[in-house]
Amino acid sequence: MPQDFMLPDIGEGLTEAEVVAWFVEVGQEVAIGETIVEVETAKTTVEIPSPYAGVVTARLAEEGDTVAVGAVLFVIDVPDSDTGTSAPEADPGHDVEAATPATRTAPEEPTVDRVAGIRAVPAVRRLANELGLDLSTVAGSGPGGAITREDVEAASAGGPRDTSVPMSGVRRSIAAHMTESWSTIPHVTVQAEVRAEAILAHLEQGISVEATIADAVLPLLLEFPEFNSRYETDTIVHRGSRNLGFAVDTDAGLMVGVVPDADRLSPAELATEIDRVQGKARTGDLALGEATGQTFTISNIGALGGGHGTPIIPLGTSAIVSIGRAVEQPVVEAGAIEVGMVAPLDVSYDHRIIDGGLGQRFLAALVKRLEDA
Repeated sequence: MPQDFMLPDIGEGLTEAEVVAWFVEVGQEVAIGETIVEVETAKTTVEIPSPYAGVVTARLAEEGDTVAVGAVLFVIDVPDSDTGTSAPEADPGHDVEAATPATRTAPEEPTVDRVAGIRAVPAVRRLANELGLDLSTVAGSGPGGAITREDVEAASAGGPRDTSVPMSGVRRSIAAHMTESWSTIPHVTVQAEVRAEAILAHLEQGISVEATIADAVLPLLLEFPEFNSRYETDTIVHRGSRNLGFAVDTDAGLMVGVVPDADRLSPAELATEIDRVQGKARTGDLALGEATGQTFTISNIGALGGGHGTPIIPLGTSAIVSIGRAVEQPVVEAGAIEVGMVAPLDVSYDHRIIDGGLGQRFLAALVKRLEDA
């Protein structure tokens, strides 16, 4: 008996997902719980297992297609004797955890063939074989260096050419959020230099830069509640929780790992939790609840060699701080010039909530706490 599998809601009211990779072919026999397909939403990548044992008779989308929640994704022919014992058909409105045992924000091994260290999906490999092209000679322009169909076609044509690469679900989400934030929030960025000797001393003791900044920021969010707020029409909502977000550069794009109720943790617990969520972001293992809900965000662009910047405020918050790479500079102490380690510090804030004077006072207080850390 044919059983339709409809794409479920992958969480938080998302309406569509992009097919990343199929793991079974039409005509292939599958068992209950066997991974059928991987899809990517605006927030995460999800492996969808089979709720039935039977034979796959149809795949209703190709890799790269966008499928609406509730649309039939694949069909499995289930023996009549098994229909009474198979897992129930997925409900498009049902919670994702009932249908998707593994979630992450970036594709792992099953999504891309890595034979001989080359990243290319089977369809791209087949095209290269048809064209007589050695994939080891092709530079990949896809996520994580994956070789795309356009890369193969360009290489086969004998020279580079412009290519169009569809945005992944994660990249589309980043683009949408950044555009909305920049176009709706009046950003102001204030800048300072901070003596970084104390920060670097903590780093030598195994305490990350992000943990040191978090420890300095948390009490200031009580002293300056406007920096732990969000704007609603004619209303400023001061947040009761202090949930710190930490920007992380990953192969899939910019991710934010969130430590909820950071103020309830000891400095050691906070440092451990920051390392944990940042590590999960880098490996693509952040759960949905670990990637949302921040009330203030910290970005260490110095880890990538960055200096001053103008960080964009995440939607639903009022401020973000970034710190750049510490370098040796001449500084004046007690009327004398000496060499010190200095790091650039930038705070962007929502000018609807925070005026210039308040922004400068917050920045000065943060500089002092970091230098006295």
